[in-house]
Amino acid sequence: MATPPWAVRIRRADGEIAGSGILLGPDRVLTAAHVLRRGEEVVAEFVGAGGSHVPRVAARVAGDSYRPEERDEDGDPSGDIALLALDRPRPPGEATTLHRLSAPGREVRMYGFPADFNGGLWLPATIVGGCGRDGQVQLRPPSPAEAARPGFSGGPVVDLATGQVVGMVLAGPSEPVGGYSFMSPAETVVQHLPEVAEWTRGPAAVDEELRAPEPGAEQAPLDQPFAERLARWLRGDAAVRGDGAAPQVKISLVPEDDAARAATLRRAITLADRELRTSRSTRRASLDGPGTVPAAGGLDLALYVAGSDTATVAERIALRMGLGQHRELPPAERVAAARVTITLVVVGVDAAADPASLLDLLAVLVAGGSRMLLAFRTAGEHFARARDELLVRPAVQRRQQLAARCARICETDAPALDGLMARVTGDAEAADLADRAVRALVHVIAVRAELTAGRGPFALSPDRAPDLGHYERVAARAARRIPPALAALSELRDRRNELRGRLVNYRRVYEEGAARTEDLAADELYLAAHRLLHERPCDVPAAEAATRAYVAFVDGRPGSSSPPPPHERQPARDGTPLTPVQRKPPSEPPGAAPHPGGGTPQ
Repeated sequence: MATPPWAVRIRRADGEIAGSGILLGPDRVLTAAHVLRRGEEVVAEFVGAGGSHVPRVAARVAGDSYRPEERDEDGDPSGDIALLALDRPRPPGEATTLHRLSAPGREVRMYGFPADFNGGLWLPATIVGGCGRDGQVQLRPPSPAEAARPGFSGGPVVDLATGQVVGMVLAGPSEPVGGYSFMSPAETVVQHLPEVAEWTRGPAAVDEELRAPEPGAEQAPLDQPFAERLARWLRGDAAVRGDGAAPQVKISLVPEDDAARAATLRRAITLADRELRTSRSTRRASLDGPGTVPAAGGLDLALYVAGSDTATVAERIALRMGLGQHRELPPAERVAAARVTITLVVVGVDAAADPASLLDLLAVLVAGGSRMLLAFRTAGEHFARARDELLVRPAVQRRQQLAARCARICETDAPALDGLMARVTGDAEAADLADRAVRALVHVIAVRAELTAGRGPFALSPDRAPDLGHYERVAARAARRIPPALAALSELRDRRNELRGRLVNYRRVYEEGAARTEDLAADELYLAAHRLLHERPCDVPAAEAATRAYVAFVDGRPGSSSPPPPHERQPARDGTPLTPVQRKPPSEPPGAAPHPGGGTPQ
């Protein structure tokens, strides 16, 4: 946790801290372009160097290695990267390297030199995922106070598990908004400044066989529908069709003799990789067809596995996951035990050295939550097995689990909610909880009806139907909303029952101590409370106010005393205490005044 020797504090000529940097070579520092102007000379300070004094070296942009931030027509940023040249080199042992690593969900630390902590400060964060069209990545700190701030720009982002520098911090706002920070990962840095590849380690995300030709080279025609499906899956946004999230697994047939389909696949893979994607691909004003461009960073690894053995494939995956340590364990075991998930493209599955064992490995990754696009050359036995094990069976199981969850909600939670809502109502908060629960329940009932009747998306086979994510979220929302509503309504019902018992006891006290004369005020208060407590649904706050009014009247009568604790009462059939109407009141002596409305007091 000490200040690393490769962490650079950058000052302007007037002494102001401009930002941070990363020493990649003895005389090269990576930083954010906005930290300095193209021709400006700054001072690079090496706070983590040994000795009693901080070394200071003049620095300026190295040649043309300056990519200022640009905004496209939609306001998405790109660039903001620069490479500085030092006037005097530092010892080679002080430098570090960037590392290519799959990003989602990883715990990282940012380092920078903010004004209040200009000796250096570590801040923790979790990588959330890509943002914008430039391959930049969003970081989520534990709290808004730990978001990157001025002074962090250009600083390192260090992976907590491996200790490797995986990216560079981008500009942080003066007042953190939303509690987020951002970085350019190693691949995005190299895409803007190819010269940084000299100090970048780790295998590239995309195998050579899967890269599209350079712009201008002769290319096969685009398979537009296939390109749109690939882009949609790589973006993970099938929800634009209104049918839920993109499926976890996609299986495609790409025959060797189908040049258009193979070229379309290579193009999608190239555009989805942060390092291979060109600046032209980040602008809407490109020649690419609408809806065919995936997001930068849409994949973590793309492997061409024809002729490869499973151990080699597993090692490639393990390295990309940051599992290079513990080499004493077979790579497949490291992958199986990892909590890391990735988006993986595997091309030529049925042409691998051992397709059966490769599918076993891929099934482990799918079970762990990784997303996967598998391309086969023929619709043979391995294609059929992958479709059955990775698409059909999981889809059937998810559909069964969804049906069971909907059934429990509709057959258990719904009657309980309906019964309580028919009995009691309460304040605005309870009413809101009940309303939210009912609205969620209505959607679950609709989903269950479609499931049971096999209508809509459920009319399709499980592997061809839209992903169930949308419907699972509908059920999950109801499962979240109904229990609080049940708890609030149950509390109201219990309060109503308590008030009923209290009213009965105070009526008994009043009758036993009252003079044998008619008291219309007492009867009106009692009847108002009794009526409210026995209405369906009972307005509990109103009934409580009416009961309190009657109790206050009885307590205020001369010679009256509060009732003793409620006597044990024979419960009614529904388990609630007997109401005054259900109890036989004390008989009145002859000549007693009639009860308002006729009959004896109840």
